Amino acid sequence: MNTKIHSGFLSIILFLLTNNPVDGQQMSYLFESGTNGYNTFRIPALVTSAKGTLLAFAEGRKKGSSDTGDIDLVVKRSDDNGKTWSDLIVIWDDGENVCGNPAPVVDRNTGKIFLLSTWNLGSDHESEIIKGTSSDTRRIFVMESSDDGRSWSVPAEITGAVKKSNWTWYATGPCHGIQMQNGRHKGRLVIPCDHIESVTNKYFSHIIFSDDKGKTWNLGGSTPQDQVNESAVAEISKGKLMLNMRNYDRSQKSRKISVSDDAGASWSDIYSDPALVEPICQASLLSFHSGRKKSFSLLFLNPADTAVRRNMTLRMSYNEGKTWPVSRILHEGPSAYSDMAFLSNCNVGCLFEAGVKSPYEGIIYMEVRLKELNK
Repeated sequence: MNTKIHSGFLSIILFLLTNNPVDGQQMSYLFESGTNGYNTFRIPALVTSAKGTLLAFAEGRKKGSSDTGDIDLVVKRSDDNGKTWSDLIVIWDDGENVCGNPAPVVDRNTGKIFLLSTWNLGSDHESEIIKGTSSDTRRIFVMESSDDGRSWSVPAEITGAVKKSNWTWYATGPCHGIQMQNGRHKGRLVIPCDHIESVTNKYFSHIIFSDDKGKTWNLGGSTPQDQVNESAVAEISKGKLMLNMRNYDRSQKSRKISVSDDAGASWSDIYSDPALVEPICQASLLSFHSGRKKSFSLLFLNPADTAVRRNMTLRMSYNEGKTWPVSRILHEGPSAYSDMAFLSNCNVGCLFEAGVKSPYEGIIYMEVRLKELNK
């Protein structure tokens, strides 16, 4: 979500409740693995609705922690910025098959919430889909909610509109999408995605978008270089878009970046951000504007370690990622996938996988207060 902070704010500072807010021995999980009939909860995604309702999405993996098998899409709702939450709501359960990679986006003009996701047979493994030896392939679906996430439409397949015939593996997000706030394409809904090409087995990031309030979805541009996949998207100055991507080039153990100045139709050559170290893992990104500066500020959340999924760290940039002067560790222990959303009180909600011995013991929700420096 690209959120405009009140113009009175010159800048903001992260202020955590304690220096180490997640006690490894007393974790409070929003989704705890081994509960509600699910072996493991993974792949968090988070959005705030137009009415201020917080929606936390995840994959509910029934029989194990594997990326394949019987996987459902689930959500919990909060009307008080995450202080209390609803019971678990199952959005999509297709028997023994995989319903995953939640990528929600809010249309702030209509109030509708769209959930983009991917599907494959539970008996097909990722390696088989990539090789082309699977019984079926990865397919892309969209659902929508008009009642703040209480109920959802039947999943509608959009694979033909957003996946090329020579692509095998495909993933939406996993994390929130955005609605563009500026420029000629103001109002466009944008979802970050990735794919793998057949034959070459090269993997790229790309976007899909809707310009008609979610009625139809279209394929945008792909990164010109490969070795990147799971990406987060944010709007920055002059209506540009930024992709922040998982990086498989281990000569540079940091995130990869690409920028589009045509609303996602094409992307710049990718480059590394050495400040954003990663152990090859998904991450999340938010942008916002103070109202006075020309450039946007960014928030970035990931397990900040070059080798191991641990040390969940929230960083802030005041200049669209040129520098990252503010950094706070939310959890020093095992941690992995994450997402963020601005709350109705202008603080930020952080949703991330964490545990004591493994990152996949559950998904934690944490509110981080944003405090103005100058009024």
